[in-house]
Amino acid sequence: MNNHYSAEFKLEAVKRIEKTNESVTKVAADLGVKPTTLQGWVKKYKQSPAAPFPGSGNLSPEDEKLRKLEKELRELREENEILKKAAAYFAKNLK
Repeated sequence: MNNHYSAEFKLEAVKRIEKTNESVTKVAADLGVKPTTLQGWVKKYKQSPAAPFPGSGNLSPEDEKLRKLEKELRELREENEILKKAAAYFAKNLK
């Protein structure tokens, strides 16, 4: 069975562990989730506290920025190739 938990639920579970120093096993049992699942949430939170659970289909802010920069780089390279071809064409026709 594949349960889907909201980002808020995950965040509250992780914060409960941080605030109360309860074990992952105890909090997981109280919330009805597997300890390994809760441990994964803790790991994701520690890796990216600002946006630990972006959600299905969403990117973390860092990944979104990287995607935009890669797209911009691709577009600039294409434009550069077009300009090179245009410059070569005009240089050839000026002779």
